Amino acid sequence: MKASQFSISTIKETPSDAEIVSHQLLIKGGFIKKLASGIYSWMPMGLRVLRKIEQIVRDEMDRSGAQELLMPVSQPGELWEESGRWQLYDEGLLLKFKDRHDRDFCFGPTHEEVITDIARTELRSHKQLPVNYYQIQTKFRDETRPRFGVLRAREFIMKDAYSFHNSLDCLQSTFEQMHATYTQILTRMQLEFRAVDADSGSIGGSGSIEFHVLADSGEDLIAFSADGSYAANIELAEALAPEANDTPMKALTKVETPNQKTISAVVSFLDVPVETTIKTLIVEGSQTPLVALVLRGDHTLNTLKAEKLPEVRQPLTLAAEADIQSTIGCAPGSIGPAGLNNCPIVVDRSAGVLYNFVCGANEDGFHFTNVNWHRDTPDIVIADIRNVVSGDPSPNGNGALDIRKGIEVGHIFQLGNKYSAPMKATVLDAEGKAQTMVMGCYGIGVSRLVGAAIEQNHDDKGIVWPASIAPFQVVVIPINAHKSPNVERVSLELYEQLEAAGIEVLLDDREQLRPGVKFAEAELIGYPHRIVVGDRTLANNEVEYTERRTLEGANWPISEVTTRLLSALGKAQ
Repeated sequence: MKASQFSISTIKETPSDAEIVSHQLLIKGGFIKKLASGIYSWMPMGLRVLRKIEQIVRDEMDRSGAQELLMPVSQPGELWEESGRWQLYDEGLLLKFKDRHDRDFCFGPTHEEVITDIARTELRSHKQLPVNYYQIQTKFRDETRPRFGVLRAREFIMKDAYSFHNSLDCLQSTFEQMHATYTQILTRMQLEFRAVDADSGSIGGSGSIEFHVLADSGEDLIAFSADGSYAANIELAEALAPEANDTPMKALTKVETPNQKTISAVVSFLDVPVETTIKTLIVEGSQTPLVALVLRGDHTLNTLKAEKLPEVRQPLTLAAEADIQSTIGCAPGSIGPAGLNNCPIVVDRSAGVLYNFVCGANEDGFHFTNVNWHRDTPDIVIADIRNVVSGDPSPNGNGALDIRKGIEVGHIFQLGNKYSAPMKATVLDAEGKAQTMVMGCYGIGVSRLVGAAIEQNHDDKGIVWPASIAPFQVVVIPINAHKSPNVERVSLELYEQLEAAGIEVLLDDREQLRPGVKFAEAELIGYPHRIVVGDRTLANNEVEYTERRTLEGANWPISEVTTRLLSALGKAQ
């Protein structure tokens, strides 16, 4: 990305590598092994977790009535030419190559084109609709800077589903069904999550909903009301205008502010509340060279909202300082809307209700105080162009918004005919006429869920897996079994009893490791339950039990171990 095209305001709260613990714990615990940047091998313990998540996803997709298939990883470029995405799809993420016949191919980052090609050849009549196909398969996206291990890898495993319909109402029904299915998937994984309204991005289409696992290390900010009736990615969350007051207008005053080029500097220099200041950003326009975007001093610009303004050129790009100087006559730190006649002015709703505010005077080293819109500024356009903040009123009128961080793990889209129309995917309707099918798309990151689950479930000792996706539900650790036949016998008997009861159990019978090392490793790997068998407790016909999440221990009678573990795991006895 060129320096002149950088995003004006970062919507995503990008965490530092140090804040991402899942990668460190997966590597340290032996779950994955790095092969290349953003490419990992799944080791036996990690593969068990991955397969469990896959099975939960498969169970719920099958229950929804979707049909599983498997499409190729490599895709012919001609399909992407048909859809119009060969040159457009997130430039840099599409890894292209040529075969020995010099034909264009790519490694699939997604499969809209392939599934549409299947549908247009396999589906002939409206009577075959609706249909929903899904796969669990490897994807490849050539990330410029893969980070955070499996949370943003280049090669990853994903469940993607695609539905075909003869009407928008039919699509809506499947969309709601997939919403319920994703909710059930994440509930079975015992994760705290939110489903939020979202932008469709490069996939396209109309409505879309993201599913976020809540975690302090999440990249995305999500806004939701306290009663849970509203939730949206901060990119889309509407910022309502506060009520205007009837403050009497004061006399406009021009004050000298030498070298005060930022909001914080001006606030400190003039000793005024930041809420009474505004900032003006100059960006490239679609119909005019420059456009002014005005926000309250303590608010941040929402890039996605601003890009949707008809006055703004896409992608949103800050104007070059030389253009600002030649057109407005000052540097960016001194710009304000008062007397600004050189470009259209778009004012955020919250800034638009201010009275007697402070802004740049369009002259280096000077600001205005007591500026008022109708008296001191040219024509303006009022629009929602800022990020919401905690405490803002909920757009649905129910309470105030809270802001949490989340890791996006799933996204469902209503594609409409974005792909079916250019690729001529039609069926015959009831009157025998060709009808373009309507499509939906539903993705969930299987390998990404492994990392997201850890980000939400860990402590300073290691991973705290939910029992539903732990590599093993119980670990049995004998103490000096090679020296005690009784310990060896009881440990093996317990292992066999638990396994026969349907409990996933691991017997750690490695003689070369000291007990303390085994305990530390068990806490790192995150088995939900631990049973320690030693001569001391066996003297009372007991074993030592520890629950991983609380690290609380107790002595259990040997005869009750299986029953108690079944109860703890919520299994029928």
